[in-house]
Amino acid sequence: QVQLVESGGGLVQAGDSLRLSCAASGRTISSYPMAWFRQAPGKEREIVAAISWSGGVTYYASSVKGRFTISRDNAKNTVDLQMNSLKPEDTAVYCCAANTINLEVARTTFYNYWGQGTQVTVSS
Repeated sequence: QVQLVESGGGLVQAGDSLRLSCAASGRTISSYPMAWFRQAPGKEREIVAAISWSGGVTYYASSVKGRFTISRDNAKNTVDLQMNSLKPEDTAVYCCAANTINLEVARTTFYNYWGQGTQVTVSS
């Protein structure tokens, strides 16, 4: 079992930055792809960013490319999401997830462990 706990969400203004962190426990996540997803009210959950077990491969949704950066520290069992130039449309609950099934980074169906999420609200 993998337990994931997110932190770092909050209320910010457009153009501000936030850094989300995901702490894992129960099992080391160093062998697994990790990702950040988000879900806005009335919308489907979407993958925002993902990273391979080594950190050598990353994936970003087109809507956040160039503004968000995903990183991981396998020694600390954490995954972070640095979010810059935030926009009101980035408002959502952000969850981190682990794929313990295979090494696929961007295929959302393989992410099988989830955190509870942290709220990010961006005001205009």
